[in-house]
Amino acid sequence: MSSTPLSRRALMRTAAVGAVALAAPVGLTACSTESGGDGVSNAGKKLAPWPAYKAFAGPKPDLAPTAEGVQPGYTSYPADLARSVSRTPGDGSTVKVMSVSFGTPPKSASSNKFWQAVEKALGVKIEYTVISQTDYQKKMATVMAGDPGELPDIINVFSGFALPREAQFVQRRAEDLTPFLSGDAVEDYPNLANIPTHAWRDMGRIGGRIYGIPLERPLPGSTLWLNEEYFEDAGMKEGWTDQDFAAVAKKGTGSKKYALGAAVGSVFGDGFHSAAHGVHARGWSVKDDGTFLPVVADERYKQMLDFQLGLRKAGSYHPDATSISQIDMIALYYNGTVGSLQDGFGGYLPKFLEKGRKYTPAPALPYSVGGTPGGIVGARRSFGYTVVKKAKKERVQLLLRILDYLAAPFGSKEWELVHYGVEGTHFTRAEDGSPEPNALGQVENNTNLPLKYLAEGPQALFVPGMPDAVKALHAWQVKTVPHAVRNASYGLQSRTYTAQGTTLETLLKDTATGIIAGRTPLSEWDATVKTWRQRGGDRMAEEFAKDHAANN
Repeated sequence: MSSTPLSRRALMRTAAVGAVALAAPVGLTACSTESGGDGVSNAGKKLAPWPAYKAFAGPKPDLAPTAEGVQPGYTSYPADLARSVSRTPGDGSTVKVMSVSFGTPPKSASSNKFWQAVEKALGVKIEYTVISQTDYQKKMATVMAGDPGELPDIINVFSGFALPREAQFVQRRAEDLTPFLSGDAVEDYPNLANIPTHAWRDMGRIGGRIYGIPLERPLPGSTLWLNEEYFEDAGMKEGWTDQDFAAVAKKGTGSKKYALGAAVGSVFGDGFHSAAHGVHARGWSVKDDGTFLPVVADERYKQMLDFQLGLRKAGSYHPDATSISQIDMIALYYNGTVGSLQDGFGGYLPKFLEKGRKYTPAPALPYSVGGTPGGIVGARRSFGYTVVKKAKKERVQLLLRILDYLAAPFGSKEWELVHYGVEGTHFTRAEDGSPEPNALGQVENNTNLPLKYLAEGPQALFVPGMPDAVKALHAWQVKTVPHAVRNASYGLQSRTYTAQGTTLETLLKDTATGIIAGRTPLSEWDATVKTWRQRGGDRMAEEFAKDHAANN
């Protein structure tokens, strides 16, 4: 087991961190030259139909979802939980699994009642390799270069990094799941059929085939989380402009408190500000004719850098924004040292459940720029995906039944077990019926034994015992989701991106961070973009365009 202790507050935080380039896995070089290096591309391939979506007929939400991407909201915990799985999926065998983790290492299976309860429900013995997020790239490089016979049965491919030759590795070493999941075939796995099509699309095909199971995520991505009272005291108002935002941030800074928090690798939280300026930070847009355009060459991104430079010059950012970890910055948000920080929208729950909090967490509404309303970050709807090792048909079906169980939806008995453990052992019931983890449940859970990164059903808005929080989050989504700014490359294949994406991303992020920090003049940005294009950016644009054409 490989794991580094991390605060539970890091749960579901944004994966936008600085990455380290890795060498290509041994044994996969040949894959990159097959078919002219386009073996993983979808261009010119017959595309497997996506799994046929069939929604779970469970408890009706109190707040309705929308086709645009607003999540269903539950103001109270469902009183009558449904069964989503009809039988025990396993056969008593041992299943080896591996996933990323944002928690501390779990207790061993022999002394872990949560682990034991899940094994009993699944009907298998689980050997779990837990990899801390900080070690993930290094560990995956070892796994990808190793003996294919030693691969775990189930592998989580985390979306936080661009793993070199990731698609080639998956295509060569993982089972092609198309015969099991494409079209109506997915009906054998009802919880996998309940995963919306948008998650499969953003995961993408490889060589026209379906190799993974996506971990569905909400449309809102990187979000500026406010201490609502802090910002209201500084003059925040709905319908604010970029100049209003700058004025509020400046007024809210002083006496060793800072309106804006940011962590190392986040480029001073440029995701939120890019979307407010109408672009997706370092992403791609696509023209009507299918041409792909890099956001970094868009004048609006450069204007955003200048705006953030102004915020930093005004002293509104915490001075450690280029060095402090996300975990430590979240702690400063909790204690009131900073009035805001950028984090994934999906990380709302720990912010509301923080013990002794004296503030109201609130996702910021975007400001307008030059009279144009701002947008929010449209996230990739798949937080990575899960693949299974090549095996005989019966073994693959068993592994898919296990993942089907783990993908149980909110409002089901299986979801409750995987997320809270056993009633009376790991949790008790609050007056409204919500599970409340006890002391054991705070140690034995799916943060430390991260089953949710193997498979998970579509997420719903729910904060135990806080119906007003759910209503506020849902209302925010209703206002902002229609204005989400998406990265057009999600779900598409690019040979250059898988080989050089991490290195080229670092070039852009380092320069952008240097500009905002005042170490690099803004005039250097155009030269950096030119270098980025020459080293592979233009090739990525061509490859994404070809794959986009094949998928549309």
